[in-house]
Amino acid sequence: MHRSMLVAVSLVLTAAPCALQAADLAAEVNPFIGTTNAGNVYPGPSVPFGMVAFSPEMTPLPGKRFAIAAPGGYEWRGNGVRGFSLTHVSGTGCTGASGDIPIMPVTTKVELSPSSAEAGLRYASVLDHKRESASPGAYRLTLDNGVVVDLGATARTAVGQFQFPADKPANLLFRTSDSEVGSTDSSIVIDPGTRTVRGTVTAGNFCGYLAEDRRESYYTLHFVAEFDQPFEVGGTWRDETVQAGAREGGGGTTYGTQGHPPVGKGAGGWIQFDPKRSPKVTARIGISYVDEAGARANLRRESPVGTTVEATQAATRAEWNKTLGQVRVAGGTPDERTVFYTALYHTLLAPNLFSDGDGRYRGMDGKVHALSKGQRAQYANYSGWDVYRSQLQLVTLLQPQVGSDIAQSLLNQADQNGGVWDRWTHLTGATGVMNGDPSPPSVAAIHAFGGRNFDLKRAYASLKQAATVPTERDLSRRGCPVLCVGQRPGLDQWMALKYMPVGAPGWGTASDTLEMAAADFGLAELASAAGDKQGAALFRERSGWWRNLYNPKATPQAGYIQPRNADGSWPAFDPASDEEFVEGSGAQYLWMVPFDPAGLIATLGGRDAAIQRLDAFFRKEDGAWAVTKSGPLHAELDNEPSVAAPWLYNFVGQPWKTQETVRQAMRQIWTNAPEGMPGNDDLGQMSSWYVWSALGLYPLYPGRADLVIGSPLFREAVIQRPGATLTITANGAAMDAPYVQSLRVDGKPSEASWLPASVVQKGGTLEFELGRAKNTQWGTATLPPSYGPN
Repeated sequence: MHRSMLVAVSLVLTAAPCALQAADLAAEVNPFIGTTNAGNVYPGPSVPFGMVAFSPEMTPLPGKRFAIAAPGGYEWRGNGVRGFSLTHVSGTGCTGASGDIPIMPVTTKVELSPSSAEAGLRYASVLDHKRESASPGAYRLTLDNGVVVDLGATARTAVGQFQFPADKPANLLFRTSDSEVGSTDSSIVIDPGTRTVRGTVTAGNFCGYLAEDRRESYYTLHFVAEFDQPFEVGGTWRDETVQAGAREGGGGTTYGTQGHPPVGKGAGGWIQFDPKRSPKVTARIGISYVDEAGARANLRRESPVGTTVEATQAATRAEWNKTLGQVRVAGGTPDERTVFYTALYHTLLAPNLFSDGDGRYRGMDGKVHALSKGQRAQYANYSGWDVYRSQLQLVTLLQPQVGSDIAQSLLNQADQNGGVWDRWTHLTGATGVMNGDPSPPSVAAIHAFGGRNFDLKRAYASLKQAATVPTERDLSRRGCPVLCVGQRPGLDQWMALKYMPVGAPGWGTASDTLEMAAADFGLAELASAAGDKQGAALFRERSGWWRNLYNPKATPQAGYIQPRNADGSWPAFDPASDEEFVEGSGAQYLWMVPFDPAGLIATLGGRDAAIQRLDAFFRKEDGAWAVTKSGPLHAELDNEPSVAAPWLYNFVGQPWKTQETVRQAMRQIWTNAPEGMPGNDDLGQMSSWYVWSALGLYPLYPGRADLVIGSPLFREAVIQRPGATLTITANGAAMDAPYVQSLRVDGKPSEASWLPASVVQKGGTLEFELGRAKNTQWGTATLPPSYGPN
């Protein structure tokens, strides 16, 4: 069905590009791309940046150590479902997050506690992909127990329809305690008189299995579910004990002794329907992270009495069509358009709405706050180490107000978190996950791409303070290496030595140095925007400190950026090792100086030396491509440390190699299949890389809106943002025709392989001529700018 829809759209696009404005772009999206345990995305419905993501929680694969299928709750290779949760985080790592309040229709009597070890998979059901479908805003599954499940979502509400077989019991379980990685408490109140089930779950524990002090709860979700059909009280359970007929209950799973919920712990309740009188049941569910009143108000506002799942799905599909329609492409194959629009879809799922419809939200200090002046929404779930590279740029390009609200949200969180801008926030939890300080380049990127409706001066002042005054947390090793509590672990040593030495607090001191340099570059850009010339000069100078880890004598062949001791000596080093690096090898991190490629090239010995090393990075000795899964001495474009490297060919005057390398990665790694996404999507970061690459552009510089040029995949793309339109045409565009023959910018010939920030601000027209033969002349005369120390 999905493929036939794509073919129909293909004919429209090929025949009449102008029809794109009215196209049903949601039909191009395949939410199952990335649903293996590589991408970790989920297929259930959510609006753009929605608070609710109503999606299955599957049973784990056989032999899996933990009691979840995957961090997104869904694993394509699995075959069982144990509930449909109201919240999810898209493409995250560790072992999951959120997945709150799994709701499961069952057609057996509830006699054993669903949390008991004896119950096993008694209350789960087989999931058959042949009886499953998903599209933006809608999900449908016919379970093996005969129940037909239809799901829809608004920003803050879930709408589920459950059609039970008439000849079996019709029970609906609320596994209130069973968030993906557990909980410390939950509650449930069943009220058949008002056809309502309400309750809470208190949870957190993101990556808690990695450190004992992170096995903690930091948010409470409140839910109110209203039904359109009468029901009877089934009962409640806690741990191994069932209380038939009980209307109230509660309890948590705990986080066990290893950071995951143990077998036999948990709580919830169930209700019973008469399948002969009410075979089809609709539940409307409001949620809030503030209180029950907020959940009720959100429900009334977004899903009033009488709301159907069909109407909800249609409205959400329309919202996705409007949002996806900001980037309209023509040409390409059906699969290429599906991969593109699915990547755009995944890019725009996060961060997630956190404030209620009345503007209230609960802060990281546990208090209830109102939105700041000019702010339209508070957002949560910020995977800074990932999204500062290209996702926030794409979000802000398309929706500057959302970008502004994200920046203000990060500032609000820092204000409520003792001034600390955490690297990876999950709801109201400061998790400390990953390394470096991604907030400065994140906020700078938002500002550069047009997100200007936030408190710039106060954000800059807070980030400057954090970058220049070491705190007790910065000096602490608590949580290190993966979950360091400080915003800038080892800041005192960074400022004293001008690099991060082996043994400093952090996670991988060589990669910490590179991340700190990128952070200071972003902070320099913010300083300029805020009018602090001295600060801009200071942080630009600090952004060049990566040079202090370059050892020209690392190997007989060439030097590397490598770990260094505090006394200036160099420990033994293997460029294939990840020792003192994060999720990558020394060879892969060599290229992570995206703001000053010219400085890196000069350090490596100049243009010819850099070309030789780039070629060896992306090719095997026999000349075959090495863009992924080719060993630690080669690129790994399924993870963030390598994603900027292909664009560096532009800086050595060989842009055709950027064009072919990026295209090879797109062809090899991204496909229209469940496994067709490289690595964790990380809240849309990897998907945003694909979108930018398919458009033929990339926001290489952390905190600036200059763009480097690759080559477009589609013969036409129209990008619309408030007040500006960027039109890209590419005569001859095809997957196997990546080479730029010529380019006209606003009607004038251009030999530059980059675009100034004015194109992002004002829009314009780019007219490419592409071909299958590499053009070794275009783009060689005018190299992109590089921003080294002044």
